[in-house]
Amino acid sequence: MGGRATVVLYVLALVAAVVGADVLFFKHHFWPRLMVNVGIVLVFAAFYLRFQAALGGK
Repeated sequence: MGGRATVVLYVLALVAAVVGADVLFFKHHFWPRLMVNVGIVLVFAAFYLRFQAALGGK
């Protein structure tokens, strides 16, 4: 149960980072916003895969 809660918090942090970047920096710029959002997701995915065991994975 603790692992699942950690993953949920990790996903919420991802969403907060994406929405925060959108609202603060790229409100009216579609392509830069899309590129930054993809970059943020890739960074979060890389950290998740690297530390999967610590976040409740196998």
